[in-house]
Amino acid sequence: MEIQQVVPVLRIFNYEKVKEFYVDWLGFKIEWEHTFAEGMPIYMEVSLGGKVLQLSEHHGDCSAGARVFLECTGLKEYHRMLLDKNYKYNKPGIGMAPWGGNALVMEVLDPFGNKIVLKKASNKKTAV
Repeated sequence: MEIQQVVPVLRIFNYEKVKEFYVDWLGFKIEWEHTFAEGMPIYMEVSLGGKVLQLSEHHGDCSAGARVFLECTGLKEYHRMLLDKNYKYNKPGIGMAPWGGNALVMEVLDPFGNKIVLKKASNKKTAV
């Protein structure tokens, strides 16, 4: 068996805050949205750089406060782009990971308590 993709699901509480944070600031694209009826919780998928996150207002899907690691290239440039947008709720730093290993990381906390950790991709492959 080979796992083709892992899709984290993060808890959200406010659609407008999702758009402001994930789409307008971080640059994710909304791939699709679903509700069972008007006024019901939303379930949606967003993507950035070919990778996806699913976001859910449904209380039974997951709990707020998750942490997701995203390995990426161009982290320094992305960090600069985020700072240049001057998002008033988040001014992330960038630096070496506190756990060592010579990893460059940037952490952002979403409006719902989920932590997105962006890590500069390394050239090393790890076996599972």
